[in-house]
Amino acid sequence: MVGEASELTRRRYDRIAPVYDALEWVMELVFFRRWRRQLWDQVPAGRVLEVGVGTGKNLEHLRDEHQVVGIDLSPNMLARAHRRAQELGVAVELREADAEDLPFDDASFDAVVASFVFCSVPDPVLGLREVRRVLKPTGKLVLLEHVVSPNPVLAKLMNWLDFLPLHIWGAHIDRDTAANVRAAGFPNVRVEARAARLVVLVDASG
Repeated sequence: MVGEASELTRRRYDRIAPVYDALEWVMELVFFRRWRRQLWDQVPAGRVLEVGVGTGKNLEHLRDEHQVVGIDLSPNMLARAHRRAQELGVAVELREADAEDLPFDDASFDAVVASFVFCSVPDPVLGLREVRRVLKPTGKLVLLEHVVSPNPVLAKLMNWLDFLPLHIWGAHIDRDTAANVRAAGFPNVRVEARAARLVVLVDASG
């Protein structure tokens, strides 16, 4: 059973699911699709958990060496991911689940991947601790995330405006996800900046 904050996030994403892809199509065309490909270039072979599979935008980037389980909190988003998987002919297991309470055994995945997800998890450090729990000791976490600006003036503006995307669809724009990954216990964290350091590619292990 999900918590109250997760349930609110679920309802927001269920509501926005029918128009989610349309809202992002320009950014997807210009930036996101290329960055998603770069993200999956860093995912090792083996059993992979995708947290927040959403409408399935990453499915076209899966490789034959990946055995992927994709989870999402929103059944309406998952329904679109199911359709996309069928259209692409991609073999993937899709399940409804909460990132803060992953329904998997300890050390059961070779890699965990997520794109633009931990901005929406109500307690991101808890979710990332769950990710660390289900990763094998030799496993790897790879994230593509939008983050708060390192510029203090822009960061204050993002803090002030955060309530807008939060109330529309449950995403924060003022999170430092790399810091959250470290707070979750990952000792080895590498960060590559994109888009004026407002988007980062995070590679973590340990």
